[in-house]
Amino acid sequence: MTTDVRPTASRCAVSALFFVNGAILASWVPYVPMVKQRLGIGDGLLGVVLLFMAIGALGALPFAGTLVGRLGSRTVSVGAGLGLCLSLPLPVLAPTPFLAALALLFFGAFNSTLDVAMNAQAVEVEQRRGRALMSSFHAMFSVGGLAGALLSSVIIAAGVGAADHILTAALLGSVAILIARSALIAVAPSPSPVFVRPTRGLLGLGVLALCALLAEGAIGDWSAVYLMDSRGASQSVAAAGFAAFSLAMAGGRFAGDHVARRLGAACLLRLSGALAAGGLLLALIVKEPVIAIAGFGLVGLGVANLIPVIFSAAGRAYAVAPGHGLAAVATTGYVGFLAGPPAIGLAAEVAGLPAALGIVALACAAVATAARLAGDRIPTRK
Repeated sequence: MTTDVRPTASRCAVSALFFVNGAILASWVPYVPMVKQRLGIGDGLLGVVLLFMAIGALGALPFAGTLVGRLGSRTVSVGAGLGLCLSLPLPVLAPTPFLAALALLFFGAFNSTLDVAMNAQAVEVEQRRGRALMSSFHAMFSVGGLAGALLSSVIIAAGVGAADHILTAALLGSVAILIARSALIAVAPSPSPVFVRPTRGLLGLGVLALCALLAEGAIGDWSAVYLMDSRGASQSVAAAGFAAFSLAMAGGRFAGDHVARRLGAACLLRLSGALAAGGLLLALIVKEPVIAIAGFGLVGLGVANLIPVIFSAAGRAYAVAPGHGLAAVATTGYVGFLAGPPAIGLAAEVAGLPAALGIVALACAAVATAARLAGDRIPTRK
């Protein structure tokens, strides 16, 4: 049973959650070099400190589904969202590497818990509206990330102190979540065990999520390096590769719901995976940097709707509560996102970066080949 909240208001509220999530994460990233300098640590220790965010994220995911089931996705979305905002200043202001790592542990845990809860809310809104909406929600995450990154750049360039900026961002994010709370959908709790064995269908969706997030992570970390080292591009030109990827991904997500309604989830997944694989092969085969940048744009357009479609399918999985389905698929996906870039680096040491990025093309092609696992069931009114 759900509360009687207007679908339009609920859609706006869930969009706000995704936007705040993207903006808060983007507000942290520019301060990583400053944290390294202020703490007086080297690259190795910085890598260990940053690893704790991933540990917190992965460690919290198995419990996120249970929290959503027992407390409801609205309560968990608000709690995790406030936790994410309020923990943002901690790693920036931490006086020691140990405390910075501990802060990032909680920051990562709140982030992954919010990820599961707000996607469960998104599934509820889809069901109430009776049509695909997941891509537009993920588009708001991308927009929030772009807005947070641009605003951070402007604020840092203007000489505003880190503490003032980061505390203001945390406050504004918290206020936005509290305002959105009343329009979120309250779903009756459905208690379940902490650990639930994933169904065969969820395992398949998890593999697709791993491939999709492996592609996102790899392009984010290696596109600029590839353009500079393998195509002789300048640093500014190389940066355009990831910019093209990011902008195309945001734009593709805004169009994704319309395409999903017309073609079905499986068809969209198949076309998206094929486009991403084709775009990356174009970037790897043609030596002209401008063509490679265009190829990365096609990868962004193709990758754009992979996770929204996969998460929507996970939230609608039969015989599994939305929170558990999303948590199971997200856990596997996070492994691909975190392990993918280092794996590409190791492969590049052996076979060269172009060949290593071929692994990403194969992952995208695998999503296209196994797209039927997402099904074609469009959300319908309850």
